[in-house]
Amino acid sequence: MNIKRREFLLLMGGSASAVALGSLSGCDRKVTVSPQKATKPAVQASFSFNPIKGPIPLETDGFKSEQHKENYSSFEIVDDLMLPDGYQYQLIAAWGDKVGDSRFGYNNDYLSFIPISENEGYLAINFEYISAVPWMQTYKQVIGKSLPFDEVKAALKGQASLKNEINAFALSDKDSIKVKIGEISKEALLDQGLGIISIRKNADGKWERTNSSADRRISGISGLEDGRYLKATGPAVAVFRKKQGVGYIDKLSDRIIGTFANCAGGTTPWGTVLSAEENFQAQVPEPVYADGTSFDPGKRPFALDDEELYGQGNVLGLAANKYGWIVEVDPANPNDYGVKHTWLGRYRHEAVGVRAEAGKPLAFYSGCDRRGGHIYKFVSSKKVNNPSSKDNSQLLQQGMLYAAKFNADGTGRWIPLKPDTSIEPDLPSNIAGNLIRLPKGPITAKQTDKKTLVKLPDPIPGGNLEVTKDEQIAQYKQKFKKLNDLYTGKAEEKQGAILIDAHYAANAAGATCTARPEDTEIGPNGDLFISFTSGSSDKEGGPDTRIFKGPKGETPYEYGWIMRLTEDGNNPAASTFRWKMLATGGEPATGGLGFANPDNLLIDPSGNVWMVTDISTTKLNKAVKSRIDDDGKPASISGLFGNNAIWYIPTSGSDAGKAFLFGTGPMECETTGPCFTPDQQTMFLSIQHPGETNGIRKNQALETREFMVTSITGEEFLQTRKVPVGSNWPSKNPDAPPKPGVVVITKSATT
Repeated sequence: MNIKRREFLLLMGGSASAVALGSLSGCDRKVTVSPQKATKPAVQASFSFNPIKGPIPLETDGFKSEQHKENYSSFEIVDDLMLPDGYQYQLIAAWGDKVGDSRFGYNNDYLSFIPISENEGYLAINFEYISAVPWMQTYKQVIGKSLPFDEVKAALKGQASLKNEINAFALSDKDSIKVKIGEISKEALLDQGLGIISIRKNADGKWERTNSSADRRISGISGLEDGRYLKATGPAVAVFRKKQGVGYIDKLSDRIIGTFANCAGGTTPWGTVLSAEENFQAQVPEPVYADGTSFDPGKRPFALDDEELYGQGNVLGLAANKYGWIVEVDPANPNDYGVKHTWLGRYRHEAVGVRAEAGKPLAFYSGCDRRGGHIYKFVSSKKVNNPSSKDNSQLLQQGMLYAAKFNADGTGRWIPLKPDTSIEPDLPSNIAGNLIRLPKGPITAKQTDKKTLVKLPDPIPGGNLEVTKDEQIAQYKQKFKKLNDLYTGKAEEKQGAILIDAHYAANAAGATCTARPEDTEIGPNGDLFISFTSGSSDKEGGPDTRIFKGPKGETPYEYGWIMRLTEDGNNPAASTFRWKMLATGGEPATGGLGFANPDNLLIDPSGNVWMVTDISTTKLNKAVKSRIDDDGKPASISGLFGNNAIWYIPTSGSDAGKAFLFGTGPMECETTGPCFTPDQQTMFLSIQHPGETNGIRKNQALETREFMVTSITGEEFLQTRKVPVGSNWPSKNPDAPPKPGVVVITKSATT
């Protein structure tokens, strides 16, 4: 639905003119709105701009409804970062560039600018994952050396199994294939994690790297050979230190090798950066045993073919329970290689919202970016004294993790994830896809052969159950009464096991299954703003259909939402809250704002919103020849929205609540991590995985596709769209390799 001005003022917690924000989740942001006299809809701000034309009609595109057919019957997608007139971008770093004693990683995501002085600071960058097709295709060309891809592919194809997987961990260390797999896996993990680079704006107004002593990489193999282990705090450390357990133990105690799958993040008021480990399950097994120990590395075998590369932790024997956490790093300390705070929980973390107010407990908010994932809040045991003091990092070492329970009436409560919390799972019939996964719990006496005292293999202790029928929930509740019944160990070990298994423990406790939460932002009055990217379901589960509905009540609904959550009493430690949906993605004709799949949602000090989208790569520009599929059901229209984009939503004036298109990304990429410098004259932006599906754009390859488009009033008409195949960004030279990179966006002085 379109957001009315009054709703946006409520969203901002008061008059938009009174809004002020600190740099809690990236760079300082400030955009002011003033009247615009141009006839074409425009935004007058520190980053004032005339919106660019996108692939579908918008309320804010400057055309009348009757002009949409004429102006959108044809459209051409461009393999570049497209910005408004008067704006330009500069590439500041890309995959393969030197960083300290290592290199700039792959698929850069979250960005945080930490000022040192005026026009100078540290840029912290997350590196999320490897896009198999372009990474393998261009590795030798970009990095300057070869990897044994062909040899390993040939070996895997020669297996009796039809799968392209192998448990390299179980092979002899002298096995030539294991050695080659180790070489590939180390390089892939090296390109993940996070990095710190020092930058400044020179006298010509250009940004440049200064390559200070603080420049460094913290990668997926930090500590493996260089001794730069990551540290950990909180109850899960007791599990890491176990010398014996039900499952796999890496014998490193509380030392941790690396960080990977680093997606979104946050910045604290005391100047540290928080990096969120998201889809770690692609590299190591996610489920754990009832004592919190890991499954054997063989449960996530290494895999390689022309389109896939996963299981990179297998050959290295990584303990899976050490991944899926929030990592804190101080960019200014060159000797800081990261601390994983286990009180914040282990799950597929996406973003971190930090609420630090003097005299109150510290509150951290984060979401689990999976279908059916939850919203979480950590509350510290002690209170904040000075929000800018680095002593606040110690508050992350003691507290409680909560998961959100949303009620259909707009209320909700926080469920503590601790041993005495009751078992109360939601019913599968309330969840899109009719599936919820619950912890299996430990082996019981009934599951043990009393004569031989041999534990039977099924069900195994730990792991999770697929529950698809409501009656199964009643049976589960008869067997397990509290989270205490699902986990084993001493008191701290049991709390650690719950935090390690946070997603499944939260399912058991009754936390609401949501729609891929991809950002958690703190507003000026303490409210939490959450972007939910997609309401579809998969084998992991789906969202609660009583909460997540389309503009006309559709479930499941693919195109996303923005939610506001208000703590009762405006207290970060409150046990209850209120919530409201404030915007829904989708086409304007059906109640959407014109974007699809909202991701980062950034609120500037003036109360305005900058947002980037996360349409799945395989859906970008996919032809939509009909609105009805072969089964007579509504067809997916994700392809209509073109490339992933950057949007601006003002919150005051006559255009409040409308979405203006600021930019679109190169082919097959995701635009991520936007943030501003303190003077709001420079925007940093990540361009992630250009050419992810098709790799290098060869011979300027181009396809013409057809789309059934609608005007903002719902009139259908056919659009022919020219779509490049693959990418040559950032060089844009013919047949050049696509590379993820970070850009700085500025406007001309005359604009």
